[in-house]
Amino acid sequence: MSGHYIFIVGGVISGVGKGIITSSIGKLLQARGFSVTALKIDPYINVDAGTMNPIEHGEVFVTHDGDECDQDIGNYERFFDTNISRDNYMTTGRIYQSVISKERNLEYNGRCVQVVPDIPNEVIHRILKAKQKTKADITLIEVGGTVGEYENILFLEAIRIMKHKNPKNVQTILVSYLPIPSHLGEMKTKPTQHANRNLNSVGIKADFIIGRSEKILDSSRKRKLAIFCDMQEGDIISAPDVASIYEIPLNLEKEKLAEKIITKFNLNISQAPKKELQKFKNWVLHSSKNTKIVNIGIVGKYFNTGDFTLTDSYISVIEAIKHAAWDCNLKPELHWLDAEKLEKSPQEIKNLSKYDGIIIPGGFGNRGIEGKIKTIQYLRENKIPFLGLCYGMQLAVIEFARNVCKLKKANTTEIDPETPHPVIHTMSTQIDAIKNKNYGGTMRLGAYTCILKKDTISFSAYKKEVIEERHRHRYELNNEYKKQLEAKGLIIAGIHPQGDLVEIIEYKDHPFFVGTQFHPEFLSRPMHSHPLFKAFIKAAEVYSKNAIL
Repeated sequence: MSGHYIFIVGGVISGVGKGIITSSIGKLLQARGFSVTALKIDPYINVDAGTMNPIEHGEVFVTHDGDECDQDIGNYERFFDTNISRDNYMTTGRIYQSVISKERNLEYNGRCVQVVPDIPNEVIHRILKAKQKTKADITLIEVGGTVGEYENILFLEAIRIMKHKNPKNVQTILVSYLPIPSHLGEMKTKPTQHANRNLNSVGIKADFIIGRSEKILDSSRKRKLAIFCDMQEGDIISAPDVASIYEIPLNLEKEKLAEKIITKFNLNISQAPKKELQKFKNWVLHSSKNTKIVNIGIVGKYFNTGDFTLTDSYISVIEAIKHAAWDCNLKPELHWLDAEKLEKSPQEIKNLSKYDGIIIPGGFGNRGIEGKIKTIQYLRENKIPFLGLCYGMQLAVIEFARNVCKLKKANTTEIDPETPHPVIHTMSTQIDAIKNKNYGGTMRLGAYTCILKKDTISFSAYKKEVIEERHRHRYELNNEYKKQLEAKGLIIAGIHPQGDLVEIIEYKDHPFFVGTQFHPEFLSRPMHSHPLFKAFIKAAEVYSKNAIL
C-alpha cells in the first residue's frame, strides 16, 4: 500500500466542517509541493446524491465525468483548483451494490461474502484506486457523519485495517465540536472527550483533534483534551468560526498543522510554503477589505427546514457569486427570496427592484414556479440583471413564450404533459428513463461542449467560441419553437453541436438577461471566478449605479 493517507472523521455534531477542513489541509499540503486528492464517503444507502433531498443533504454537486455527489466534492475542487473524478465519491449503497455485483459474478471464488471484512475491503479498494488514478502523494478521505454512529462504523473499520497494515502511512484527524453554552459562557471539552473515546472503542487513535468552536481554543482546553485523550498538546488544533471559509487554511497554517502532518509521515519538510499560498493569503485579505456592496437576490424553494434556513442547497451558486464579486472589488450581500411568497404576493414582486441582480438557480417540480416566472417577467420588463441556471433558464423561456410570444399556456412537459405549447420538453434520450421510472443517475450529466454565438453577452464574457460546461437535466428547449422565440427577440447564444441543443438564451433588449441550460457555478474557483458570474456581477454594479442616480 504505497502513498500516504489522512482520514478525517467528525465528532459531536454533523455539519461540523469536515469538508472545509479536508479542503484546507489539502490546500496547505499542495503549497508544500505535494500532489493531493480527496475522497468523500457518505453513509447513505443511496447509490449517489442525485436522489437525495437538497433540504436534507444539501447541494448535489456534479463532477466533470458526470457523477452526482456530495457538495464537499465541490469544496475540494474549489480549494485544490482541480477536477475531482467519480472515483472519489462513495456511499454505503454504492459499496454494497459493488460487493453484491462481484458476488453474483463469482469474483469471490464462491466463498461466503461477509460484511466484515468484505465491505471495508471494498472501501479500501476504492481509496487505493482513486489514489492510483490521480497519482497523489497524499490522499485525504472524509468520512461522513460522526463517530459513534451505527451508519459509518464499517468505514471506521476500513481505517483500522489500513492503519494496521501500514501504521506509518495512515493518519486520522478527529474534527470535533466544543460548545459554549450561553448560560455558562465556558467552552466545554467533555463532548469531544466522548467522541474521542468512541473512536478509540473501534480501535482507532486520533493523530490530531481539530477543535471547532465559536472561539479559539485556549491553552487550558488544549491541555485538558491532550490529557484526557492521551495526546500531545501540540496535536490539539484550534479551528474557530471565521467570516469566510477561505480563512480556514490560513488559521490552520498558524497552528502549523501541515508541518505536523508531514513530520508524522516522516516526509521532507524542508520546503517552505510556496508562493501560491501567499497569493491565496493576499486574495483572502484583499477580498475581506471590499466595502462596496452589491445586493444579489436568489429565488428558490430549497431554503426552509422547519424554522431554519438552509443555504447549503445552493452552495456552489453562493461561492460563485462571492468569487465574482470579490474579483470585481465588491462585497456581495445575498438575499434569500422564497418563490412561493413571490407567487402569492404582488408586493413581493415589486420589491425586487431594490436588488442589483437576481439569480434563479436549478431545481425540479412545480412548487413555486409561477412565482419564479412572475419574477422573471418583472426582471425582463424592468431591465434588472437576471441569471437563470438550468431550470431558471427553462422558466425564462416559458415566461418569454407566454408574455412576449403570447402563447398563454406555454409550459414545460415536466409540469404539464398536456400543455398545447411545450416550449420545454423531455429530451429524446430521457423518454425511456422517465417512462420506466429509472431516475437514479440517468439525467444528462457532466461536461458537454457548447458553441457560442458571436456578438452576445455570453461570447463577450467567455471571450472564446467553444466552451465546456457541466449539466444536470432531463428537459430542454423545444427546437420547434426556436424560430418563433427568436423572431420576438430571444437570442440563442449557445448551442451543443450534437443534436442542436440550446444551451444559452439571452434577450436583446436588456442589459443582462441570460439563461444557461448548464450549471456554470460548478466551475467557479476562488481566484478564478466564472466569466458568466463575473459578467452578471458587473451588470449588477452598473444597475446599482444607475438606480442611485
